[in-house]
This record gives sequence, C-alpha cells and structure tokens, in this order.
Amino acid sequence: MAPGLIAVIFIALVLVVIIIKSIRIVPQKTEAIVERLGKYRVTLGAGFHFLFPFIDRVAYEFSLKEEALDTLPQTCITSDNVSVVVDGLIFIEVQDSKAAAYGIDNYRFAASQLAQTALRSCVGKLALDKTFEERDSINAQVVEAIDAAATSWGIKVLRYEIKDITPPESVKAAMETQMIAERKKRADIARSEGEKQATINKAEAAKLDEVLKSEGERERLMNEARGKAEAITTVADATAKALHTVGATLNTSGGADAASLRVAERYVEAFEGLAKESTTLILPAEAGNVASMVGTAMSVYGKVKGADGTAKVVKKQEGQGEFGFTLE
Repeated sequence: MAPGLIAVIFIALVLVVIIIKSIRIVPQKTEAIVERLGKYRVTLGAGFHFLFPFIDRVAYEFSLKEEALDTLPQTCITSDNVSVVVDGLIFIEVQDSKAAAYGIDNYRFAASQLAQTALRSCVGKLALDKTFEERDSINAQVVEAIDAAATSWGIKVLRYEIKDITPPESVKAAMETQMIAERKKRADIARSEGEKQATINKAEAAKLDEVLKSEGERERLMNEARGKAEAITTVADATAKALHTVGATLNTSGGADAASLRVAERYVEAFEGLAKESTTLILPAEAGNVASMVGTAMSVYGKVKGADGTAKVVKKQEGQGEFGFTLE
C-alpha cells in the first residue's frame, strides 16, 4: 500500500473521530452537562448539538423523568418500644441538572438514606397501633424532611410510600388475639342487641294483641248490650201494641166473650200438656169446673175495666157461663 493512501485513510479516520466528537444528540426528557477543559460550560437540552472536539465533553447526563427508588427495609422503634421493619418507595425527579451534578456526589443514595432517617424519626414518635393508622401522615413527613435537604441537590421529592410494616411475630400473635377478641365482642354485642330488640318486639306484639283483644271484647259486649236493648225495646213495643190491641178488642162488642173463650182454651191446653209430661198431677179443687176457673181469670179483667166503667162483665142467662157462653 502506498504511503500516500495510508495518509489519506489516517486523515479520514481523524476527521470521522472529530465529527463524532463534535456532534451530540440529547434524547427527550434528558439533559447533558458539558465541561470545557474540566470546567462547567453549558447544559444541553433535548436535540442536536455541536461541541468542540477534544476540548468539550459531556461530563454528566441526567434523565428528567420521575424515578422510583426502593429503600432498604429497616428496623424502627415505636414510642411504645416495639420493633417494626418498615419498607418503602421514594419517588424523585431531577429538576436542576447542574445542581444534581455538582451539588452532591450521588443524589439517589443520599435521598434513600435521608428517607430512612426521616422514617425512623417519624415512627419513633408514634405507638404501634398509630403506625398502621397514620401512614399518610408518615409519608408526608418523610417527603417534607427530604425535600427540605434536597433543594440544593437539584432534585424534587414527589412522594414517599410505605410498602409494608412488619411487626415481630410475638406482636403479630398478640394483635391477632386482640382482633379475635374484638370481633367476638362485636358479635356478642350485635347478638345481644338483636335479642334485646326481639324481646322488645315480642313484648310490643303481646301488648298490641292484648289491646286488640280487649277492644274486640269491648266491641262484642257493646254489640250484645245494644242487641239486647234493641230486643227488649222491640219486645216492649210489641207487647204494648198487643196490649193496646187486646184492650181495644175487649172494648168492642163480643170482645169479652172472645177473651173468655181464649182463656178456656188455654186452660184446657195447659192440663193437656201436664198430662203428657208427667204421670203425677196436682190439680186444684175445682179443676173440673172450667167456668169457675175462667170466671176467676176474667174477674181480674172485670175489676180493672170496671174501675172506669168502660167494660163490665155481667151474667147473661141462668144455666150459661158467666161470660155469655155455655160450658159443656
């Protein structure tokens, strides 16, 4: 190979290296820190950039995306002297590339260590039960503590999340026992409340049943009394009407004779009934003298009617009945 060709190839290679060294393409959401002869020169944003070869160099390159850093599990002592292992995540974002490059050597490690320190301090102020209840408060305090120190590092702590809080096995067993007892207590309270309500409902139902029964009995008695009163009134009205009719009939011509005949018929029917119902009869002395018995009954009518002179019972003829009819 000719020396001239070798020189051309060498010069071409040098030019290629120079071109490569002088061109820098920065991706989106990325910043590059350029130093010239070891001194900070400029911060390059996303895009195409030219550099002076062998003089300028990209010393640092930072992603501006949000990063999630997993902090190592650590043992924390609560205010009631219980050891718990806490594991969490910290979310950070580079906002000033120059400060992140020159403000601290390793901002990721520093943020992780500071998060652990702040976490131990926060948990140490709380009792064991509160550490489970106050997660949001712990997260906020850790973020505030890191953010105050990370300002000079050019990063922003977005949030901190506790992944897990693990108490000792003995504490777990005690918590499970307490939880079982608490659930049993709530179940007993709920059962007793249910039995109490059931007893109250039964008592109210019995009371309502008795009230309804008493009201029904009262209505029944009132209806019976009202029915009896109406029946008595109806009978009295019918009796009054009958007596009025009888009285009016007796005052007519032949009324007294008809009454005497009716009394005689009822007398005979009464003796006939006694003979059917019993073999032993107790008869008055003049049981065979129907005329005498009828006369006795009608004498009452004669006395009553004779008081005002409207109706008189008189003898018609000898050999006939006292009221104008002949008895056999």
